[in-house]
Amino acid sequence: MDDSIDRKHTLRDFFGEAIHTSLTDTLGMRDVDHVEQYLAGLLLDFSHRDKVFAIRDPLGQQVEDLEAMLAEGDVTQNADSFAREREVHKHIGDFLLFWSGVYPEFLGRFHRSPHALQQQGAESYHIVSTFDFEPYAGDAPLFKRLSEDFEMFRIGLNIVRKRLPLG
Repeated sequence: MDDSIDRKHTLRDFFGEAIHTSLTDTLGMRDVDHVEQYLAGLLLDFSHRDKVFAIRDPLGQQVEDLEAMLAEGDVTQNADSFAREREVHKHIGDFLLFWSGVYPEFLGRFHRSPHALQQQGAESYHIVSTFDFEPYAGDAPLFKRLSEDFEMFRIGLNIVRKRLPLG
């Protein structure tokens, strides 16, 4: 059974509108429709803890530590294929963009400076963008944009967060 969240979900539309307002109207970003859709899906997916900590080690345990995630995405360490490297780095980029944009006050739990975490998020998205061959070629430009403008997208998510009653 596919456990992905229904892409027609009303909450996805809500997040999409909030992200559009944040990125396009507030920050003045252009040509980011594909990123807006991606970020709406990210917020929807990450509303579930299992999606936030989706990376699992070889024993099936959730990986919650950033250093362990990096090891899972390294073909010289734990990644058993380049597809696994891409999957893990995509998740690391998503994970760090989410935390630095929506809950920046929790970045300290990763024991790194916020700037270093943002650099790692951008670097992870860059790694994903280098998979510019099939079956990943269609997504490569999206991840290149996420890498290049990581800071702006982080700010955009932070604007969305400030408008939501997240506590």
